[in-house]
Parts: sequence; structure tokens; C-alpha cells
Amino acid sequence: MESIWKKTAALPQFPTLEESVHTDVLIIGGGLSGLLTAYLLKEAGIRCLLVEAGRICSGTTHNTTAKITSQHGLIYHKLLRQGGRERAAAYLSANQQALAEYRRLAEGIDCAFTQADNVVYSLDDREKVLREAEALAELGFSAEYTEQTGLPFAVAAALRFPQQAHFQPLQFAAGIAQHLRIYENTPVHGIKLGQGSMTADCGRVKISAENIIIATHFPFINRRGGYFLKMYQMRSYLLALKNAAPVDAMYVDEADDGLTFRNYGDMLLFGGGGHRTGKQGMAWDELEAIARGWYPQLEVAARWANQDCITLDRIPYIGRYSPATPQLFVATGYNCWGISNSMAAALLLRDLLLGRENAAAQLFDPARSILKPQLLVNAAESTLNLLTPTTRRCPHLGCALKWNEAEQSWDCPCHGSRFTKAGKLINNPANHDWYKAPRA
Repeated sequence: MESIWKKTAALPQFPTLEESVHTDVLIIGGGLSGLLTAYLLKEAGIRCLLVEAGRICSGTTHNTTAKITSQHGLIYHKLLRQGGRERAAAYLSANQQALAEYRRLAEGIDCAFTQADNVVYSLDDREKVLREAEALAELGFSAEYTEQTGLPFAVAAALRFPQQAHFQPLQFAAGIAQHLRIYENTPVHGIKLGQGSMTADCGRVKISAENIIIATHFPFINRRGGYFLKMYQMRSYLLALKNAAPVDAMYVDEADDGLTFRNYGDMLLFGGGGHRTGKQGMAWDELEAIARGWYPQLEVAARWANQDCITLDRIPYIGRYSPATPQLFVATGYNCWGISNSMAAALLLRDLLLGRENAAAQLFDPARSILKPQLLVNAAESTLNLLTPTTRRCPHLGCALKWNEAEQSWDCPCHGSRFTKAGKLINNPANHDWYKAPRA
């Protein structure tokens, strides 16, 4: 189940850290967020070091749809209604700036960077799309309302964002990573907080740093920030199809469990079936059956799945890990829009470390109010699974694991940790296996 990105790109390899070191900034996590932050900090003249528990881009980054867009569902009407024009404008500006920064960096990298419109559609709610178009007009952004698309089925309405983009994310990552100070196969087991300096425990070696950034998809420190209450994770599934008709833009349904389409070379990338990790939903077989109704001659070139962290208000947490840890930072909760938000996070974290003002700092502040309806849903889900009797439990916070038949894995419905059938860790926030197989 390798993604088409992994099948068509080669990443550079980096050594394991063998001796204790000191750095100005330590970045934990070698996905796109960590790599971009390291790249921008190096450009700014800040000495930084990045460590990754496995290989770089071996988590969410290599499973993305790789769309670069500031159109994140129908979010702007909601932002205007709940937070006002300033917050909505800050979100739009941060992601449009991220798109521009990708354009800048991709100029020197062979990564199939391609400009394309992005289209969000609704199957059954024309008014919802009209409200979003009105919100964007109020923000001064030109988006095209339409009821006609290049999709093989009818929609109620759609909204087109012009001049967005897509790329090959691993080729891009390889291009920015090659000159960075990176150590692979160097997991961090914990962080000791101190005055003026912190220490990351990597087992045999230690890393001391004035500032630490946690970019591990789901934060692994539970004592601070309350992220285990503020987020859950969702699975979604993707197919790379040959012999399928190309589309004229990148498309995504505004519904969480809807379908997504984009071109890559001579293939159509088709996906969807979003559901909370540990719950039941569509997977590859169901998606392939749907696609064959439109493209009877299709051939599946690759199939893979992705996992996204969902926040209480659908806005990422980027900034200081908690008010009590001013030198510890986090970037998480991208809500299915990890590519543009990874760059927005890197730009904001760079500015915070340089002491610059950034219009999105307050919007993304992880310490903002958690009094949202989703908080009660998350708490109820965790309580239910903590009380479920089973011997297979997640080592993160003890929730009962559920069997995922489609992917042959044990998944945690509380916070999204995943394990192989034998108990080996696949996805965090757990940081070790729930079962250690006996030695052969």
C-alpha cells in the first residue's frame, strides 16, 4: 500500500545521531512541516537541527493528495460568522502566502509543480456554496460560483478558486532537505524543561536547545497543552487510476466523507471515504467500485490512506505549546489541509522565533478557547473507549483499540494511534508499541 509519491520519488538518507549535541532550535518531526520550518530558519540564519524517529516524510507527508490551496472546504463563511472579518482574512492571507512561498521554492526543484484551479462542490446544498461565495466577496477574493463542473456526476453547486497548485511532495521534500542538518532513526522519548534551555531525551544521546518545535503530526507530550482533548484523527483513502478521464481542476466535496479528484501525469487520483480513526467507513474496495461506474477500463496503479488531525474549530494549532512553556512550540491540527498549512506553520514559527509580527499568530494560537461543542464529543468518545473492556489498549492514554479490517491494523478511536496486527506502532500520538513481539 505505497502511495504514488513513494513509488515515483527517492528521498535522501541521513545518519542517526550518535553523540549529544546543542543547537539553537531543535525540530522534532521530519514531515513537511518540520522540513519547511528548518529550511526557513536556515535561510534566516538560525542554527537548527531536525530529528525524525524513522525516515523523513514517512508519515502523513507521503500519504497526502498534495494539493496546495487556500480553499479548505467552505470555511470562510464560518470564520466570518464566528470570528469576524479579521480572523477570516488572516486565515486566507496565511494560506495564500503559503501558496506563494511554495511557488518560490519550487522554482529550483523538479517536483511536478503545476498550477491548477481548486473547486469545492456540494452535492445537495446550493445555499451553503452561495454563502461561501458571498463571504469571499466580502474578503475581496475572486472565486467563481458555478453549477457546472468537469466531474462525471451532477452537483448542486461549486466554488472555484483560481491559480492554486499541486506537486509531487516527496520530490519537493527531497529538494529542500538535502542541505539541512537532519538525523533520521533518532526518536525523542521525552523533553526535560528548564530555564533558558531544554533537553530532548533520545535514549543514548541528548539534545539541548534554547527552543524546541514539535512537528510530529499529533503532539506526544500530554502534560501540557491538552491536545488529547483538543483533537481527534480521521482516515481517508486514495487510489491512483490509469485509464480514467482527467479532470479540469482539483475537486473536493465539502462533506467530510465526500470524494476528491486531481490529475497526476496520466493518472487520476481519486479518493474519499473520510471517517474517524477507529470507526467504520468506506475504504479502497468501495472507492474502486464507485470509480468503475464511471471508468470501466480503469487500472489501479497505487492505493494508500491518509490520517488527519481535526481540531475543535477546524483551525490549526501553531505557536507556543502552552502558556507555561514559552520556548516550546507546536504545529498540528491541519484538518485535511496539511500541505498549505505546513507552509503557513513554517512561516509563522519562523516569525515567532525571530520576534516578528505575524497577522495569523492570534488565529492559530494553541491557547485559544477550547469551549467548543466538539470538546464534549471528544471527551465522550474517550470516556466510552476507556471503559470498553479489552486487552488491546493504546499505550498513549489507555483507550480500547478497534480492528480495522480494510487496513489490517489496530486503531485507537480516541486519538488515532495505529498499530500492526502484531502490535507494532504505525501512527502516533503513542510513542511505542502496545505489544513487543518475542525475539525469533
